[in-house]
Amino acid sequence: MLAVYATTACPQAPLDALGFGEQPEPVVPDAEWAVVTVRSAALNHHDLWTLRGSGLMGGAYPRILGCEAAGVDDTGRPVILASVHTDPQWRHDPVRDPRRAMIGETLPGTFAERVAVPRHLLVDRPGGFTDAEAACVAGTFLTAYRMLFTKSRLRPGDTVLIQGATGGVSSALIRLAAAGGFQVWVTGRTAAKRDHALALGAHRGFPPGSVPANAVDAVMESVGEATWAQSLRAARPGGTIVVTGATTGANPPAYLGRIFDRELTVTGSSGGTVDELHRLIAFMQSRAIRPDIDVELPFAQAREGMRRMADGEARGKVVFSW
Repeated sequence: MLAVYATTACPQAPLDALGFGEQPEPVVPDAEWAVVTVRSAALNHHDLWTLRGSGLMGGAYPRILGCEAAGVDDTGRPVILASVHTDPQWRHDPVRDPRRAMIGETLPGTFAERVAVPRHLLVDRPGGFTDAEAACVAGTFLTAYRMLFTKSRLRPGDTVLIQGATGGVSSALIRLAAAGGFQVWVTGRTAAKRDHALALGAHRGFPPGSVPANAVDAVMESVGEATWAQSLRAARPGGTIVVTGATTGANPPAYLGRIFDRELTVTGSSGGTVDELHRLIAFMQSRAIRPDIDVELPFAQAREGMRRMADGEARGKVVFSW
């Protein structure tokens, strides 16, 4: 079958490790697994990190990329795939399973004509969604949903700052936060990016570094080193910073004095559960929310989509379709 895959780890030039061609058919270990025929799959920053070698041992290559997808299972049911799989013996919050992994880490990913996954990760495709739209729900939008509604402690009317105005997670955060009744502030490096965020539903846009101090109830942080100091400065006393990524670096100065003096809560958030995915779908359908898609490309043009994400050009999700 055809697939988009990482040929090796290439930290400095990740796109040099990108391959497109024949890969082995998926293997189904037992009846609790299903083969899904992929219709569309959404690009995630995780895929760029895989090309760089993060999270995979050298012997894990070649590795089919992709952790977000929509397709049809082996019974003919249109489905979306939850992105995180866990140890079958784990009985607590699946996101906190120490053995959890995203599709594409320990399992071949979704950038293929077919993919094998545990059946419990399959959820009915939302009615009225295209394949491309549905492919974006269980990854980026689920991440944003957990950040806002499970981790942030926000209440309707509170003010939330979303760092980075146009990425996949940021776009999802803006759409969900506006629909949830929050005051939505964003940062963006250019006026065009801030205008795009306002068009998605944000109420105010700021250049990086210009957000007023002590002004917001929570900060959604996925940028990392470039925005960390601003995130701590912008949060009001007693506020919350929810961290789900660090695309510009994971080791900024901690500024512990600011954290304890202002009694800030810093909490991590990673993916989401299948139960949260069901709640997310119901929320999106009740408010007529659709994912913001930057571009939909054939899988054979995956390099162009990857380049748009790597260069920070994408406004919303990059989607590949067969």
